[in-house]
Amino acid sequence: HILDFWGDVGTELAIRLFGDESLFLGYENVRFTAPVYAGDFMEYTGWIEKVGNTSLTCKFEAYKYITLPRDPALADSAADVLPEPVLCGEAVGTLVVKKPFQRIDHADPKFQVR
Repeated sequence: HILDFWGDVGTELAIRLFGDESLFLGYENVRFTAPVYAGDFMEYTGWIEKVGNTSLTCKFEAYKYITLPRDPALADSAADVLPEPVLCGEAVGTLVVKKPFQRIDHADPKFQVR
């Protein structure tokens, strides 16, 4: 599911920059660095590393902030806030917005590429 959520992040980045959802071409350098379980509270982030004529190269990260203790002595609703967020995955993705679909005048005027 991490890849699905990164796809959503990439879509938002493309909309903010070009005013269009884009086409996600693919990922490279995908690394899963810690396990993720059902019930974990995750945060997905991304930023644009490079802008081409029609493409965006984005960096994505996934962090775990809260996990379930999986202790049968505790209530099923028990959860543990982690002392520090745990990096669970990172990747680079490429998205494309064809020139005719780029609507710079409808992009987010406050958006800045790193």
